[in-house]
Amino acid sequence: MSTLQRKDGALAMEGVPLEEVARRFGTPCYVYSRSMIEAAYREFDEGLAGVDHLVCYAVKANSNLAILDVLRRLGSGFDIVSGGELSRVRAAGGESSKILFSGVGKSEAEIRFALGERIRCFNVESEPELERLNALAGAAGTKAAVSLRVNPDVDAKTHPYISTGLAGNKFGIPYGRSLEVYRHAARLPHLVVSGIDCHIGSQILEASPLEEAVDRVLELADAVIAAGIPLHHVDFGGGFGIRYREGDRTMDVGHYTRKLAQRMQGRGLQVLLEPGRYIVGNAGVLLTRVEYLKLDKAKRFAVVDASMSELIRPALYEAWHEIVPVTEAPRERATYDVVGPICESSDVLGTGRELAIAEGDLLAILSAGAYAMAMASNYNTRPRPPEALVDGDRILAIRARESVESLYAGESTLDKAE
Repeated sequence: MSTLQRKDGALAMEGVPLEEVARRFGTPCYVYSRSMIEAAYREFDEGLAGVDHLVCYAVKANSNLAILDVLRRLGSGFDIVSGGELSRVRAAGGESSKILFSGVGKSEAEIRFALGERIRCFNVESEPELERLNALAGAAGTKAAVSLRVNPDVDAKTHPYISTGLAGNKFGIPYGRSLEVYRHAARLPHLVVSGIDCHIGSQILEASPLEEAVDRVLELADAVIAAGIPLHHVDFGGGFGIRYREGDRTMDVGHYTRKLAQRMQGRGLQVLLEPGRYIVGNAGVLLTRVEYLKLDKAKRFAVVDASMSELIRPALYEAWHEIVPVTEAPRERATYDVVGPICESSDVLGTGRELAIAEGDLLAILSAGAYAMAMASNYNTRPRPPEALVDGDRILAIRARESVESLYAGESTLDKAE
């Protein structure tokens, strides 16, 4: 489902012209569709309807409070990877009983904070983390629910930078040692074993690696239960890929979740999933204007006011995002590299794009709802852009543009430094 449509050549989201959004907020600007976010969430929730389940949105994909609030209202749980994300979820009204804490490097301060908030479960990634969590829970006079993140050594068949389930990745506990570690966790006095967690990577476009991971996790679940350690849930992670360019093949999430629900029938275990990109990725666009057309080089360059600071994925992963004019015009088409103003040769948003554009035109960079604003930076002292949420015929300002002054408000010149 997409809420992006053209009317008389002009691109609109949920019926709101994107030109209108740009007039109100300026550019660059992130724009999200509430109805697309809700529809993507429901694919998981409805697909798992046959079993006890909880869909936990992966906050790292996009952590804006309004988006967290949209998902909270649908009954979503949340998968976090930092104390900051925990603060965001709580500020958005998220329930502590629906929060999972993942990540390989949880600090003592973050663990204390999460213990104090009485979150649902810690997804533990190493034996030293088990020991730290046990000690801190004991000092706090409480018990912590834990789920071990197991590394099943399954190839997610995705980009190496976003593969997490192989033996050579930093994430999780090796599958071959996991039963031993479960026995150890069950003996620790301030921990309560709650479940099993697994996440093999991101932007997964076919179901077979996920299904292979399910096989291995359920085999382990049977062994853990046979060892006398009760389990309450199995968390199969996330990583569901989205379509970034026309013609891309993606997996059928509805089919996958229905098949998973059938497989989990009668096991008495709650099913957890941690989708992030799939829920918000295609729901967002990044609006940008053409500043200059450089036509005197070996290539044609369209220099726009967005950059790798606002969308780092092309520079980081050589990722592809569709780039389209917001308003179509009868101009001659040409091939451009779309680049930003950052003083780096890697500041490229798209190469070899066939576009009919002129200076001043508004462009939309598609599929920018995930890992765009979430990974944005202030490189070159660039204020991060505003965020807007389209809700039917309304445009909601959900984050203001940063001011330049705010970027150095915490700094001091020598004569004022203490």
